[in-house]
Amino acid sequence: MPSQPITRRRFLKIAGLSVASTTLAGAGLTVVATQTPTIDHPTITLAGATPMSKRILVAYATRAGSTAEIAAAIAESLATRGYAVDVQPVNAQPYLAGYTAAIIGSAVRIGNWLPEAIDFVKTNQVTLSGLPVALFTVHLRNTGDDEASRTARAAYLNAVQPLVPHAETVHFSGKMDFSRLSWLDRMIAKMAGAVESDERDWNKIRGWLPAGL
Repeated sequence: MPSQPITRRRFLKIAGLSVASTTLAGAGLTVVATQTPTIDHPTITLAGATPMSKRILVAYATRAGSTAEIAAAIAESLATRGYAVDVQPVNAQPYLAGYTAAIIGSAVRIGNWLPEAIDFVKTNQVTLSGLPVALFTVHLRNTGDDEASRTARAAYLNAVQPLVPHAETVHFSGKMDFSRLSWLDRMIAKMAGAVESDERDWNKIRGWLPAGL
């Protein structure tokens, strides 16, 4: 019988069956397969040039730390322009009272923002509707200038942008570091053709200033 090519869908199906089997054989192996290395989720406060500076929240969702590093770089750039900035992971459920603007960013998994980032926007939709808002998306696919890439990038925000239609958006290329992924995520990434690389354009990241601020 000829062998079947292993498509990504078939691999995921096989991986799912394998994990289920492993669970029956021993929970310890399942934990090893799915456990993600410890990733820093920094909380940072940067003072502006004067006590009367606008105060901006930069909230982020990350899986492997790259988006957190981008959030910190955005905050540092804003602080040099005189803004007071707080950087917090969305999982900390930062309170929006007192902020004059919000910047929210997320990594992309399976073509969408991370669930915790989407939930944060949903939870705070009413408050965000009254603030200047900017959204940044961190990804490694669909980074070209062609129409197909632009369309695919826009689709990453399908679950978020309708909640804050006034928000400015920007996309940044990210980083793939296998050492920061769980064993299972690393295997899936490799089967999908991912290679380790750091595509972040720090000049673009630090040079970005949302128009509404």
